[in-house]
Amino acid sequence: MTATGINSIEKNGDQQRLNEGSTNDNDDKLVQEFSHLLEKSKQLFNGLRDLPQYGHKQWQPHFGRTFDVYTKLWKFQQQHRVLLDKKYNLKRWQIGEIASKIGQLYYHFYIRTSETNYLNEAFSFYSAIRTRAYYSKVNREEKPDLMVKKLRYYARFIVVCLLLKKTKIMRELVGELNRQIDEYVKAYDPDDSLEWQLVLNEISTFIDIDNQLNIDQIPIALSYRLTNALIPPLPLGSEKILSNIQLYSVEEILIIGNYQDQIKFSELTIDMYRMLQAVEKQPIESTLAYDEKSTMQSPTSTNHQQRDIYNLYDGDFQNRLNPHKYLLYKPNFSQIYAFTASAFKELPNNGILFLYISADGYDTYLKSKVEQSYDFGGVKTNNRHDDKIENSNSPPTSATNTLGKNSSPSIVTTTTATSPIGPVKDVHNIFPGDLYPFLRKPLFLIIDSNNSIAFQNMPNLFGQPFISLLSP
Repeated sequence: MTATGINSIEKNGDQQRLNEGSTNDNDDKLVQEFSHLLEKSKQLFNGLRDLPQYGHKQWQPHFGRTFDVYTKLWKFQQQHRVLLDKKYNLKRWQIGEIASKIGQLYYHFYIRTSETNYLNEAFSFYSAIRTRAYYSKVNREEKPDLMVKKLRYYARFIVVCLLLKKTKIMRELVGELNRQIDEYVKAYDPDDSLEWQLVLNEISTFIDIDNQLNIDQIPIALSYRLTNALIPPLPLGSEKILSNIQLYSVEEILIIGNYQDQIKFSELTIDMYRMLQAVEKQPIESTLAYDEKSTMQSPTSTNHQQRDIYNLYDGDFQNRLNPHKYLLYKPNFSQIYAFTASAFKELPNNGILFLYISADGYDTYLKSKVEQSYDFGGVKTNNRHDDKIENSNSPPTSATNTLGKNSSPSIVTTTTATSPIGPVKDVHNIFPGDLYPFLRKPLFLIIDSNNSIAFQNMPNLFGQPFISLLSP
């Protein structure tokens, strides 16, 4: 072989090594970028817990940034799956965890906007995790924290199915959750085994009771229904008066469940769930099947669907399919007042505030009841002393909280203290007088309590439309 041939071979070898080195450097950069996106997504997702639970605009920028990062992360792992499998050792449960977080983002956005199309998107991602068996090999990892993530995924998926009335899938998931809990307990003998058993018992009881309360197919005869024959004729000239009356619509809803003992799952009681079904329009099933190559619809994108999202917070209430609502499970007085005041502030000119309170009654037991505002009692709230561990601007009282959390706050009892002006009322309860400030705007009030009679004579102080429905 000539010297020229040897030199040519050496040059080709050097070039090949350079190409391999360049490829390795590029691969390392891609792995680093994936790691950066993954860590950033986790930080932003954890930051969602610190956002205010009430209001319309305060939380949206951070939520948008979080969604954008998860969009990039999802596309990145799709484009470089082979490389990440080889260099990063990316496992299927890690892909499932990303998809689960995306499902949670959609669910949180549904909770904050009341738009059921996001609930359908959450269902699509959760369903894909199950169909593609992303968590199927978690048991082999021998890591209890991964099993807990799998159990939480099941619990969240069940909540979404419950809200979408997907009973068949929900029952299948409950059976799978039962088996997964058994495997988890046998493998690790964990300290939270009783907690997960409680979660399973709660959802099983909830489903059974919900089926017993199903009245959709039961005919009901109303003997006192108004008919044209029973309605008195309108006086002359009333048509002109009625034509000038402003039309109102329910725009803000608070559903509060504060009974001490009631069937529930997570932080959704059976009465809250029933009222939620009553005020929401039937969700429209998404026609787009989930595809692993599909892209997410970010709240910060510029397509038509997402422009509608921003319009909700720019005063365009006409395009909203459902009224905005808050779900509060066993809130205390300050939390109820903060959320109600926020909803009151966001009402448009023709908007009605819908307030549903389900709670144990509170009676003052005064011999002489004169002052209608406070003497006749009201309904109980929680007397919680652990607010110091909660964000004062974001009390975690909605149905978005961590599933399986077993909290049983104490219920306030009647006080017998007195002051120079008379018996002292319990500061933690809701009295009719506490709702007077909100009569400045149209109010639809429903009290479901054994002391609802305390609210029967609330005066219409400001001449605004006011309707109250009180349980017997």
